[in-house]
Order: sequence, then C-alpha cells, then structure tokens
Amino acid sequence: MIPLLRSSDIRAVESAHQNVAPSDSLMARAGAAIATHAAKWLRKHKAKHVLVLAGPGNNGGDAWAAAHELLRRKFAVRVLSLGEQRFSDAAAATAAAAFAGSGKSKGEVIKTFPKDGQIDLVIDGLFGIGLARAPTGLFADVIEATNAARDEGNVHVLAIDVPSGLSADTGVAFAPCIDADTTITMIAAKPGLYTGDAPDHCGNVIVETLGIEAADARSGLLSREQVAALISPRRANSHKGDYGNVGIIGGAEGMTGAAVLAGRAALHMGPGKVFLGLFDKERPAYDALHPEIMIRDARVLAKDPDISAFAVGMGTGEAGAASLLSVLQSGKPLVVDADALNAIASNPSIRAAFQSKKAESSRPFLPFMFTPHPSEAARLLGVTTAEIQTDRVAAACRIAASFSAVCVLKGAGTVIADPTGRYAINPTGNPGMAAGGMGDALAGMLAAFLAQGMGVWDAACLGVYLHGAAADAACHHGMGPHGLTASEVIFEARTLLNSALDDPHDEGEENGESEH
Repeated sequence: MIPLLRSSDIRAVESAHQNVAPSDSLMARAGAAIATHAAKWLRKHKAKHVLVLAGPGNNGGDAWAAAHELLRRKFAVRVLSLGEQRFSDAAAATAAAAFAGSGKSKGEVIKTFPKDGQIDLVIDGLFGIGLARAPTGLFADVIEATNAARDEGNVHVLAIDVPSGLSADTGVAFAPCIDADTTITMIAAKPGLYTGDAPDHCGNVIVETLGIEAADARSGLLSREQVAALISPRRANSHKGDYGNVGIIGGAEGMTGAAVLAGRAALHMGPGKVFLGLFDKERPAYDALHPEIMIRDARVLAKDPDISAFAVGMGTGEAGAASLLSVLQSGKPLVVDADALNAIASNPSIRAAFQSKKAESSRPFLPFMFTPHPSEAARLLGVTTAEIQTDRVAAACRIAASFSAVCVLKGAGTVIADPTGRYAINPTGNPGMAAGGMGDALAGMLAAFLAQGMGVWDAACLGVYLHGAAADAACHHGMGPHGLTASEVIFEARTLLNSALDDPHDEGEENGESEH
C-alpha cells in the first residue's frame, strides 16, 4: 500500500531527519517542489499572477519559500501574510526576508485579500497538518475570499500539505475550509486527505517525498497495482467446484431486491455457484435475468454445509436473526451487512454469540467481515453517526477490534480495518454510488471472493477497490454520477476484474511525482 502517516508520524520523521542532517532544510525543498508545480501550471495556462497565503507556522514557512522561488522565476507574486511568523526552519525566515526586501516592483507583501482581479493561482499556506479547530477572524475571511474567487473566476487553488481548515488525520473539514484544485502534501500521504470531507476539498493529491524515505507503515492507501496482484489466473484444468459456493441470506417480504442484487454481484465475480436464500414466502422460483442463481429458502440455506462463504443481512428485516446465528455457528467466512449489523447492535444474545466466537478462536482475527455505513457503525458502537464521521479510521478500528473481524466502513474514502490496528483507505468511487443497492452489490462481491478462498483482508481490499473503480468506469462511460445504478456497477466490475483492473485512462506518474 501507499503509506499513510498521521501528523504525529510526520513530525517524528521530520525530527529524525533534522537530527541526522541539521543543515538540510526540508522547508527549502518543499518550497522548491511547490514552486515547480505552480510554475508548470502557470506556463501551461499562460498565466503569471500568483497570490501566496502565508500563515504564521511551518506551513507558512513553506509558502514563503515557494513565493521566493517563484519570484526568482520571474512570476508576479504577492504574499498575503497573516499572523506572527514562527518558523522552525531558518531557510523560511531567509526566504521571507529576501522576498520582503525585493522591492514592490518584484514581490509585494500585503495584509488583505486583493480585489483587483489580478489572480491566476492561489497557493494556500495558511494552516498545515496541526490544525485542530475551525479557522476564525482574518484567517476565516481569507479562506472564504479564496473560495469565492475560485468559484467566480478562473482561479486555480493549490494547497500546501493539506487545504487550510481540513484535518490531516481525520478528513473532517472545519468551516470555513479551502476548496483546492490540487493538494501537494509533503513526505507522505495523510489519511485525512482521502476520507470523509477530503474529496470535496483536496482536488488532485500529489505526494512529494522531498527525498525522505518514510518508515514502512502497516496502513496505507489502496493502489491499483496492489489489488490487481490479488487476482489469480485460472488454471485451464479446473471446474466449478474449484471456485466455491456463495450463500446469500436475505430478502424478507418486500425486500427481495437487496438480496437479488447481492446474488447477481456475487455471480459476476466468478464463484462456482451462487445460492440465493430468501425469507419471502412468495419468493420466485428463479432469477429470470440470471437463472444461474439457485434460489432456496433462507432458513435452509443458512444450514447448508456445502456453502463456502455467506453474506447475510441484505433485506432480512427481523427474520434473519436465527439464520445469522446458524451461519455464525458454521464457522464459514461471512460478510455481515445491513440488517444483520443492526441485529447485532440491538440483540445482546447475537452480540454475545459473536463475542464467544472471538474468545474461542486462536487466530489473529475471524474470517468475518462487517460492512457498516456510518449509521450502522454508530449503532454497533453505541455512539452517534456524527461521532463516527469525526474519525472514521478510529471507528473502523474499534469495530474490528470489538468483533475480531475485518471492518469495511463505507462512505467517501471507505476505511478497511482489522483487529490489529492495520487499516487501508480506498481512493476509488464517486458520488454516483450514493444510491440504493450499492452496498448490497458490494456484499455479494466480497462473499464471492471469500468463497474462492481469498483471505478476509485481501477480499476486502480487492472488493472495495473494485467496487469503486467500477463506479468510476461507469461514470467515464456516461452512466453517472446522476442515475448510476448498482446493476451497472456490477457489470463494470466484471470487466475490470477480467482486465486485472487495468485503467487505460490513467496517465500514470508524471515527472517522478506520485499522484493519487
């Protein structure tokens, strides 16, 4: 995975570097990197007017270093300086002094947001990774003015490290928060750039390592290469018995569509057989669109010893509690979704049964996968949905540890966590997925990968990434984001699965920089 480092980790890396190479200025490196990206954009768009927002801390130091470098490259640069400068790096102070002493005809230091319209590019260096509260006063005014200029004209906004107002650790956007078109983050990617509110504020995220080799992180951002490596070619001499049997348990009266979608999604991910167990007494004899799916009574299917992996909860209502316990006792790999999650949250005996399984096992974690959306996660933890969203990574890790299972916390920047504290954030997907049936399709996909013998962590990473990538592909083909359906995502997922997640529209890495 692409490493994700929290603010405390970044500070530790910076401190270690300073101890080893005290004369090597990371701010100077950061300023040069920012200036290079800014100059590239300015030349491409035949623009020259730059407004640099410089805050009082180290993020402001990076901004001053970038401003001085852009001035040296003959661009028209103004620095809006706010607050009392407190740079930890002498290079930033030197850059600020050099810029201020260059003369108004070359570089100008201002104290209020300009209203003359002479802005092509704004570089946001107000607040960095240490922000823990909403910006106020003049800082808030400048952020709002920047967003207004971006919305009203052809102003491009480039954020240093993290858009001012966004938490680098959690992805929570305080109000106001910079709306960036590009975020250049230093040393390593941060979790708060990819989950929660982040996609609405970061734009394209570019990681500039500054030549620093960050320590291996157990947690990170999923990549196409990583998940594509999980897809194994099929042997010519194989048969359906080699690829497992999926059991989908759901579909109470009036809710059969959820389970049907899960079954169809599972079918298209390549298992040997798919069995759809429905609680509705008026269940159809077969799926008219996909007669390959075999329909059974849900209560009977839950006890079938030939099922390799189950998904339970898609439209079970209150009818699924006993079947959930039956599947649990079988010890088979299990995806717990929707109504099954609510049953665990509301029924102490079911929760106790899961806790008992955890106590009985000697494995690091059980072959179970919980797939809550934020409200379901809140019920499992006994908190509010808002509390879940204030730190999605922490919430996913808590659920994983509580139930000794892999947790897939759905939403913008889906978080995958296991009980050891390892987590991954998924970068694929789009707002078109905010539609009924998407979670049901994901549950079926995950169960299909488990049935084929994939480990629960790998199945979660592949399924979640593929699900989002399929939605992205559908949008590229004009099927979304407005009106995108889960059924369309299923078919796109099969196409990507068979092309090993190859994305011909991705331009890849450019000039050695890592873009996510």
